[in-house]
Amino acid sequence: MEEELDSQETEADAEPPASEIEPPAPETEPPAPEDPADEDPADESLPADPDSPWPRRLRVAGIIVGTTIVLWLLLVWITWPDVGALRTENPETTAFIEMYRASQRDAERSDEVAWSPVPYARISPNLKRAVVASEDSEFFFHDGFSSHEMKEALKKAIREREAPRGASTITQQVAKNLWLTPRRSLTRKLREAILTKQLEKELSKARILELHLNIAEFGPGIYGAEAAARHYFGLAASGLSPRQGAMLAAGLPRPKRWNPSSDSEYYRSRVERILDIERRLEYLDRYIDPEQPGSLDVQPPEVPSPLP
Repeated sequence: MEEELDSQETEADAEPPASEIEPPAPETEPPAPEDPADEDPADESLPADPDSPWPRRLRVAGIIVGTTIVLWLLLVWITWPDVGALRTENPETTAFIEMYRASQRDAERSDEVAWSPVPYARISPNLKRAVVASEDSEFFFHDGFSSHEMKEALKKAIREREAPRGASTITQQVAKNLWLTPRRSLTRKLREAILTKQLEKELSKARILELHLNIAEFGPGIYGAEAAARHYFGLAASGLSPRQGAMLAAGLPRPKRWNPSSDSEYYRSRVERILDIERRLEYLDRYIDPEQPGSLDVQPPEVPSPLP
């Protein structure tokens, strides 16, 4: 019995045949790290880094810009002038008068101005005719913007090979002098356009012309027809002669340099040109009369080119 057990243990301890022994698995090298240069730069499928600060910064910037625009629009709405009030009320001051006063104070000079608004009927028709003839010969026929003036300005720009300047109508000048500044910008031109349309809608042509003649600058610190007539000629605005009216109108584009006290030859030639245009625009007297303040829905027989 013992011999049988010893025989079984001996067989169990014997090595298995070579064919039944599994060879050991070959050793494999660990994978080499990927080279970042081998990555496809066009692969945009990777998710954005949640820790990146840029999305938050963009949101903050958007909020700031949006808030700024809303606040600016609110400020414009709050400070927008009451155009309709000008039907019965005269302005207490103008943007251009305040700019002049500020410049005088900065230079440590007196900021007083000569300014005495008067009613339409107390301004000589000679000055009214001269100003319309020289500045906006289509004034009684347009709705605030003159296509003729813009075409002439474009022709002049082509002749002189320079960028065209906007041809301002009398209504546009009233809007600018009352509420705006000489600075050129897109927002200023937009405000000017809106205010021009409001003036044409709310006021008669006579009232717009009256405002223009009462707030226009006719010399350093001299505003309005009454103050100009008394300063240069020693008489009221109602007593201006045709030549005196042309002399005041001729200086409106550059009142600090061109005025009745100027010895500029070019200014003097403008005076003669205005008198010539007036003779060709006899129809203006029908519209300048206070009984017919607005457009009669007809076109003028002839519109001379605007003065340079």
